[in-house]
Amino acid sequence: MRKYFGTDGIRRIANTELTPELVYKVAKAGAYVLSKENNNTPTILIGRDTRISGTLIESAMTAGFLSYGANVKLLGVIPTPAVAYLTKKYNADASVVISASHNTYEFNGIKFFSNKGMKISDDIEEKIEEIMDSGKISKLNAVPHKIGISEVKSDMSDTYINFVINNFENIDQMCNSRKDFIVGIDTANGATYKIAEKIFKSLKIPYKIINNNPDGTNINKNCGSTHIENIKKFVLDNKLSLGIAYDGDGDRCLAVDEKGNLIDGDKLLAIFAKYLKKKEKLNKDTLVATVMSNLGMNRFADDNNVNLVQTNVGDRYVLEKMLENGYNLGGEQSGHIIMLDYNPTGDGIFTSLMLIKIMLEENVSASNLSKIIKTYPQVLINAKVNQKRKMEYEENKQIKQAIDELKDKFKNNGRVLIRPSGTEPLIRVMIEGEDQSYISAEAKKLADLIEKNLN
Repeated sequence: MRKYFGTDGIRRIANTELTPELVYKVAKAGAYVLSKENNNTPTILIGRDTRISGTLIESAMTAGFLSYGANVKLLGVIPTPAVAYLTKKYNADASVVISASHNTYEFNGIKFFSNKGMKISDDIEEKIEEIMDSGKISKLNAVPHKIGISEVKSDMSDTYINFVINNFENIDQMCNSRKDFIVGIDTANGATYKIAEKIFKSLKIPYKIINNNPDGTNINKNCGSTHIENIKKFVLDNKLSLGIAYDGDGDRCLAVDEKGNLIDGDKLLAIFAKYLKKKEKLNKDTLVATVMSNLGMNRFADDNNVNLVQTNVGDRYVLEKMLENGYNLGGEQSGHIIMLDYNPTGDGIFTSLMLIKIMLEENVSASNLSKIIKTYPQVLINAKVNQKRKMEYEENKQIKQAIDELKDKFKNNGRVLIRPSGTEPLIRVMIEGEDQSYISAEAKKLADLIEKNLN
């Protein structure tokens, strides 16, 4: 088990757990490993979200890179998918996003991307950890004439903005034929707060925007994709056609229809898969999702002659499967949608525009469009546990027996999935079935048992 990296980079409380000293070591070790992978002194892009700790982490990371001899381009506040796109576009050797995604402001994190704009592999993360703990860090200093140079390159975001606009340039014409069409946008006071508005303005999509005034501590605070009730209310109060909610770093997108009903990642994937299949653009007629996807996805796939391939939880595993087999659409229920023909990571803004394009092109409401998939009742409860003990659930006899009994109950009319979080001291208990109240009670009972035994 890795010591520092989880399923989505390193994520900890800033300045106490994710200290400048630790960040410096991660950067130095990362530059060393990445330069060995690429056989040259790397140029590395750094982007961040709006957290108050962002510049602190950025400074420590920059120092680590420069000390080793890597050159750094500082992109400023920018969504994760924009960093991924720019890394590949400008042939940078690697990039880093400083963000804790959907977590609250006191957390921050570090995500490395390869020169292909994809999250680095588990193997490379393990090599970075090995260097961090090997005692080599103090020796990885560039000689004076090879110390790295940093430069502010916040204007590079315009390249990403133009890329997105160019892929949706006909939307403005379709909007003209729908005079009543207005979109609500919730940017979670995060990384999309400026760029999303610039793109929607350029495409002439009528919109109303909320939670776009970050102050360093309000990112994801009762807003964005983790608090979907906010955009639901905004859509209903303003009689909007659609609501869009991004997460803090902008790689996820959830939506609500004009009636305030949630359009989650499963529904987005189904909508996109059917649309692309009709256009003969769904590679191998296959959609990639994770084991957390609702059972309704299986029925959708069967009804629409779409192959459904499921992976472990985590967008990196979805992407690995897509690359391995030549698929071009995949994602997670959380709204992390990967459209590999455009970008090798989830892109909240791109996802929202694809949904808008389909609505306008097919002249259909969001509520009618999302009927494509019938979701089964699903309950997800987070059991809070001791971080050091969260893997013990597989060995604890009482917990194991309870899980086995529960799986037996639902083997014919639902399913049970237990999974430790890769980034937080949580074990996630997910149950699907036909009776909402029953599965809620069973999930809570198991979560309580896990908390009791693993704290």
